[in-house]
Amino acid sequence: MDFSEKTINSDYKFIGEIIKLRVDTVETPGGNTATRELVEHPGGVAIVALTDEGNVIMEWQYRRPFDRNVYEIPAGKRDAGEDPLACGKRELEEETGYKAKSFIYLGSILPTPGFCSEVLHMYVATGLYKGKLRRDKDEYLELEQVPLDCVVEKILSGEIVDAKTCVAVLKVNELLRRGALKIK
Repeated sequence: MDFSEKTINSDYKFIGEIIKLRVDTVETPGGNTATRELVEHPGGVAIVALTDEGNVIMEWQYRRPFDRNVYEIPAGKRDAGEDPLACGKRELEEETGYKAKSFIYLGSILPTPGFCSEVLHMYVATGLYKGKLRRDKDEYLELEQVPLDCVVEKILSGEIVDAKTCVAVLKVNELLRRGALKIK
């Protein structure tokens, strides 16, 4: 069955540097009229940076919507028209000071499809080596190297709640378990 909605009207309520807020009036498949509040987002990339020893580079970073630090993997917003892999390489080096010899695509997720257009691409980076740390001037975070199995346990216990981190790390763990991914 086709559940698509027909847009009757779109009204931008806010246009910011990162997001746009749009309110659409739509016709539903049943012929009714409904309102949809949508956030347009350019998308982003998340990287599971895996050391040769099997550690994941994790970040503690303050997240304003929740007014607390969140434990997560390196990630960042794509610039307009930017290739996801180029974004991932840039974000890994900017946030962690590492580059990687290998990036393997893990797929993409729709973090909040009910109201936001963001598509988040995920990679695992291996063969890490020192690059240049170049954080944004308003970016404050603390890095830790944590054994992969400990990160998985923190996800399963609910200590790690960041969606991109949960999905990407669990994918990497499963690929390693199946032998489809090698650390070295």
